[in-house]
Amino acid sequence: MAKGKQMLYTQQGYQELVDELHRRTHEEREKIKNDIATARSFGDLSENSEYDEARNDQAKNEARIKELEELIENAVILDESNIDSSVISLGSTVRVFHSALNAEFTYELVGSNESNPMEGKISDQSPIGAALIGKRSGDEIEIEVPNGTVVMKILEVTRK
Repeated sequence: MAKGKQMLYTQQGYQELVDELHRRTHEEREKIKNDIATARSFGDLSENSEYDEARNDQAKNEARIKELEELIENAVILDESNIDSSVISLGSTVRVFHSALNAEFTYELVGSNESNPMEGKISDQSPIGAALIGKRSGDEIEIEVPNGTVVMKILEVTRK
């Protein structure tokens, strides 16, 4: 397989990829195989929606397996053993005060493939994530976002 773009992951993010790959190659494949066999037993495949659906599920699962294998092959895991935990970097959890909203937010800085803003996981390549990298507790930062400038004060920096 050709070497793809290397992506940085936290240990947790990498483990989630490995776990999903294992689940899809074992449990999902077996379930889909059984669904196809059950649908085949219904007879005529030309008008068998259960068979078509099971085959579509199989194609989606195999595509995701291929994607996961490539992501794992090209993953670079962050070595957290020699990181200054007081400086914000990938893997840091940061509590900030957003002055315009008069509210506190907690973000976990993760690699771009791990980001999930709904869970507070933001990419180190996002505007906020990139602005936080290298800062410390007590720093105040101005961040250019699509609808203007945001001012945040960093209240706390921790690592899991």
